Amino acid sequence: ALSTDRIIAMSFPSSGKQSFYRNPIEEVARFLDTKHADHYKVYNLCSEKGYDPKYFHYRVERIFIDDHNVPALQDMLKFTASVREWMSQDEKNIIAIHCKGGKGR
Repeated sequence: ALSTDRIIAMSFPSSGKQSFYRNPIEEVARFLDTKHADHYKVYNLCSEKGYDPKYFHYRVERIFIDDHNVPALQDMLKFTASVREWMSQDEKNIIAIHCKGGKGR
């Protein structure tokens, strides 16, 4: 069983003007590097936009899900298989998952 203490749900890691009211990407990266160094993977479920994966040491996987839509079954199977594989590699591994606002998808 997968416990929720290994899953972080958050809003989009943002830069520029959006970082004033959304998660600043540098702060998100600093938090993850401090609390979960080398043991986190970020999943971006936002089809609308992405960001440079270098902030998270290129441990970013993107699943394109449109806002207010149900994901395709194929995408959900790909996502769950990826999460299962990452979590099973090390008991310290966690995932940080986000869409745009942090609750829709």
